[in-house]
Amino acid sequence: MSAASTRIERLRASLASSGLDALLVSSLPNIRWLTGFSGSNAMVVLTQDDCALLTDFRYATQVKHELTSGVRPVIEGASIWTGLWALLKSMPAVSVLAFESAHISHQDAARFLDAAGEGSRWRWRPALNLVEILREAKDADEVARIRTAVRIAEEALARTLPEVRAGMTELAVAGILERELRTAGSEGFPFETIVAAGARSALPHARASTNAIAAGDLLLIDFGALHAGYCSDLTRTFVVGRAPDARQVEIHAVVREANGSASALVRAGMRGRDADALARDYIQRRGMGEAFGHSLGHGIGLEIHEAPRLAKTAESPLPAGAVVTIEPGIYLEGWGGVRIEDDVWLASDGAEVLSCFDRDLLQLG
Repeated sequence: MSAASTRIERLRASLASSGLDALLVSSLPNIRWLTGFSGSNAMVVLTQDDCALLTDFRYATQVKHELTSGVRPVIEGASIWTGLWALLKSMPAVSVLAFESAHISHQDAARFLDAAGEGSRWRWRPALNLVEILREAKDADEVARIRTAVRIAEEALARTLPEVRAGMTELAVAGILERELRTAGSEGFPFETIVAAGARSALPHARASTNAIAAGDLLLIDFGALHAGYCSDLTRTFVVGRAPDARQVEIHAVVREANGSASALVRAGMRGRDADALARDYIQRRGMGEAFGHSLGHGIGLEIHEAPRLAKTAESPLPAGAVVTIEPGIYLEGWGGVRIEDDVWLASDGAEVLSCFDRDLLQLG
């Protein structure tokens, strides 16, 4: 059985255990994971004996090349909502259906209420994370795609760093990096590239700005690549224009130790909160716990932020096969911040760090 067929069968088993006749999948990442379709307009209706993908005329040719076996395309000339009602009417055994409540607007949810009016045989139920839970554990093909996305990101960063100089703007550095990502083969950018210098590096999700980088500034770069739909997510922190000072070396060393320890010790089966503690406890022992305000990491895959979570409040165990980020950071307002982020595959026999770019506090320019 192919990986795609296995995914469909796993989801069918979830439907059966939930007492559902069918699931309407509307999340585009979930649709791609289930069917292979990468277009921007689609719905999937999955039952125990059918998997139908509704889309529009723009994708009539594309579906012929992308859909996995066992998925039948339905091309709707008007609205896919019109196509949905027609499709459901052709499925007399379907009575109890679920929709993805996290991915349906209130306006669209009202359509289900209208369709479930007096005399209707359909009974709609909200469902949460039925597909996302299955997506947490990556199969071999998914890990290979993420691995390639990591290599693309690292190649792009290596080409970018020799061009960085004091006096350049954050936006200029981001532009060079994004050009190199495309040159190296990235299909796009999984999130807005973060380039933050000086005191702005203390903003964990800073947007690249027109601010010029000064000699001696910390420079935090957080970015990713896309390969065959799958993301990578990396962060490194540098000093520009002159050798790092003692405080920069100290803070960077703490973050690097936290990153390296957590990457080496994280394991499948560990609770998300315990994984988070691998880095957080060390930073706290160094007296900087209050300066590490975000979680240790998150899953990556078709989306840049997926389950599982590695956070103080995450009780769920990390599944074997997940690919997660390990990204401790220390942020001091008015001074700057340091973050080091790697992508780690939680294989059944231990963790493998997929990213290997130099973690030293390099001087640029």
